[in-house]
Amino acid sequence: MISTLSTRKTKGVAATNIRLDGLWKHPDFLKFWAGETVSLFGTQITLLALPLTAVLLLNATPSQMGLLTAIEFAPFLFITLFAGVWIDRKRRRPVLVASNLGRGILLASVPAAALMGWLTIEYLFIVVFLFGILGVFFEVAYQSFLPSLLEREDLVEGNSKLFASASAAEIGGPGLAGLLVGAITAPFALVLDAASFFFAGGSLWLIRKPEPGPMRQEGRRHVLREIKHGIQVTFSDRYLRLFAAEATTYNFFNQVFTTLLVLYATRDLRLGPSVLGLVFAVGSIGSLLGSVLAARTVRRFGLGKTITCSAAVSCFSPLLVPLAGVLPGMSVPILMASYFATGLGVSLCNVHVFSARQALMPDRLRGRMTASYRFITWGAIPLGALLSGLLADAIGLWPTLMLGAMGLTTPWLWFLFSPVRKLREMPRPDGAPDATEAELKIAA
Repeated sequence: MISTLSTRKTKGVAATNIRLDGLWKHPDFLKFWAGETVSLFGTQITLLALPLTAVLLLNATPSQMGLLTAIEFAPFLFITLFAGVWIDRKRRRPVLVASNLGRGILLASVPAAALMGWLTIEYLFIVVFLFGILGVFFEVAYQSFLPSLLEREDLVEGNSKLFASASAAEIGGPGLAGLLVGAITAPFALVLDAASFFFAGGSLWLIRKPEPGPMRQEGRRHVLREIKHGIQVTFSDRYLRLFAAEATTYNFFNQVFTTLLVLYATRDLRLGPSVLGLVFAVGSIGSLLGSVLAARTVRRFGLGKTITCSAAVSCFSPLLVPLAGVLPGMSVPILMASYFATGLGVSLCNVHVFSARQALMPDRLRGRMTASYRFITWGAIPLGALLSGLLADAIGLWPTLMLGAMGLTTPWLWFLFSPVRKLREMPRPDGAPDATEAELKIAA
């Protein structure tokens, strides 16, 4: 699944005063957390404002909407593996800073182009493609950087806090986005997200903890061989294979389902930006609840059951959305219920899957392993988006949504019929945890 951030434990209440322990006393993590929180709020604005710019201002067709999403995520198919090798050779924090600043500049160019009368659907294609390239480097570096900032035992707490921020942003962001789009139009609402990327970049720059340098290797280094190595090590672990299989299946069908959702809601259901923002916000309340409950559900039911059951909730709840077109008088409550349940399930599942993946990846290989994982799981997104646009042109919006929702009922089966369901605690790598890179033989 696509998101990954979570809650923290606030420990200890003294006899007469409250004490903040854990990561609350980690100044560098607090800088990182603050920057990501602001950026996540801005991203929620873009998630609504960008497709509304295409639909309302540029009159985009279903196939153009599918192409818009496919172009944004296409870099995950073409450059992710190379980015992983490159990032393993570099410190991750400068990459994160540059990615944030670059994405801020790209988003700021959209309202500038609209103001000057230059904005076209083709210009949006270029912007989202470059945005996607920077997103590849950010995602790979981000997942590699956090474990170097925190100790292993703090990963769940750190991811939980970040996920709680994501959920809070998803609650407030869509409503704010709807109001902004209504007040200043969709392209100009993107200015706030651009500013949030600049803020996030500055927060990362202020982190003072030294980042470990990349492992030096003797002799000539072969990019393709290192890519192959990353793929081999990543998918030699049975849990990473299962996590990747579930995420790939989910992302493909979810993209078939969600690519045209804004178009369907505005044209077929005739919902305005503010109502659509409210629907997204209610769904995000479910995400926040999931992040808050993440730790206690594992203590109560165990890791495997929590992951499997929460994945099932997120996979079946989208079936409610097509009902909104059949029962138009109930469309808004139905959409809210579906989004709430989806957010709850995705959040509960992703907090623990994300933490498990980080724990299973050694630092020296984390860039390549993250890239290998992302290549498979996010590479399905542009394919699902393209299929969504083609299907909508051929059979219509509602049947396409229905097919996507039906496909989404299958991903959780990867967990149900696997060792994941029986996990009681965080898994460890299948191989020797301290094996050096030299000991991991690479086939010629």
